[in-house]
Amino acid sequence: MQRLFALRGANSVERNDPDSILAATDVLMRELMARNGLDAAAMVSAIFTVTDDLDAQFPAVAARALGLDRVPLLCAREIPVPGSLPRVVRTLVHYYAGDDHIPRHVYLGAAKALRTDLDSAQ
Repeated sequence: MQRLFALRGANSVERNDPDSILAATDVLMRELMARNGLDAAAMVSAIFTVTDDLDAQFPAVAARALGLDRVPLLCAREIPVPGSLPRVVRTLVHYYAGDDHIPRHVYLGAAKALRTDLDSAQ
């Protein structure tokens, strides 16, 4: 039996330029997909957020380049909380998997500090 799951992930971005945003998103999505055995056919949707200091490119562009062009994708801004980690791209991916699946969230680079409570996310 298939069940709907949601994955969280984040990665730090080196600079506010298109290549850096695309590279960080690409690495994040590849790692999420690899750790969870996902392909585009299993994905329902993905939401991407970026911190206020990232505006040079849409993260969804990197996801489309990975073959997720038929998956609904949405980009938005993260709430600019004072003192929050700068230059971060986040994602929330919805997907179908078997009942026995255990979601493996992914936090990379400086974004590892966002979820130190999730050993499986590192």
